[in-house]
Amino acid sequence: MCRVSGPTIADIARAAEVSTATVSHALNGTGRLAESTRRRVREVATALGYGAYRTPRTRTLGLAVTTFAGSAWNFVAVSYFSQWLTAATSAAHARGYALTTLPADRGAGTPWHTLSVDGMLLLDSPKDDPVLRALRARGIPVVFDGRPADPRPGDVWVDNDHAATTREVLDHLAGSGARRIALHGGFGDEHYTYAVTRAYEEWCAERGRPPLLIPFAPDDAPGHAFDRAFGDAPGGRAADAVYCLYDPGARQVLAAAARHGLRVPEELLLVCASEDPAYAQGDPAVSTVTLRPAVIGESAVAALVALLESPRGAPPGELTVPAGLTVRASSGGLLGHRP
Repeated sequence: MCRVSGPTIADIARAAEVSTATVSHALNGTGRLAESTRRRVREVATALGYGAYRTPRTRTLGLAVTTFAGSAWNFVAVSYFSQWLTAATSAAHARGYALTTLPADRGAGTPWHTLSVDGMLLLDSPKDDPVLRALRARGIPVVFDGRPADPRPGDVWVDNDHAATTREVLDHLAGSGARRIALHGGFGDEHYTYAVTRAYEEWCAERGRPPLLIPFAPDDAPGHAFDRAFGDAPGGRAADAVYCLYDPGARQVLAAAARHGLRVPEELLLVCASEDPAYAQGDPAVSTVTLRPAVIGESAVAALVALLESPRGAPPGELTVPAGLTVRASSGGLLGHRP
């Protein structure tokens, strides 16, 4: 087997102040080492840009969601990720590859120096992603769902045009009579959150409207984050429309609206970015934005396989998948402002 050029095991041993045998055990997952020592050696190796020994081609692709690395959250239960995984698995199998999905809580661990895959799919990679650092050090090809925080020449990612989608949603809400649109987000540390928030703030500035950012919390089922925005205040309520960036957001808005006696859509408009089909069946039916995860997943697998099988070809860079707004009753128009 060939090894990626760069620092040697002896270099890592000197930097970590351990023996070369300890470095070998730490990088290969062998020996009886304290987990703290094993982790420290691997962190030093990654920082030095060490390329661990690559296994022969396995015809296996890896997949990891690293936004909240270290938290044991079940991303498979989220409609976006479940549709992404289904499409990506089918696309991998159609090309003769297996697809291995890593649990979220492994993101903060250290399996990445010994993981036997030909390439990796990273979903919602945040700033200073330790998983990405380890994969880059090993020279394992990566394709991203969402623009990486610090893209390098040759990086490939699949994403939506979040700025255009955000403006479409805000224009729709404004056309339905909204004058005080709140953005419900700010939870993740990935490009999606930053891109939508920036587009929202720019849209508000162009119209001389103060932005209203309401932080999303996944355990806020009653929607208490909206109490101030939905409560009575001098000059009226702070918000008459909400755009939610995360799947449970619309349910939280509806719960808060019910507690405050607000009717949707007569007194409050609502749009949510979600793939959950239940929103179409509610009363009222909720307007949603689909990010088309199945198309993104299939496109990401196709791009990764192309990198593996045609390494001399020009990398495609950014691949854009159009999002889609489906208008339903929840954003049909405020009372007295029907379009």
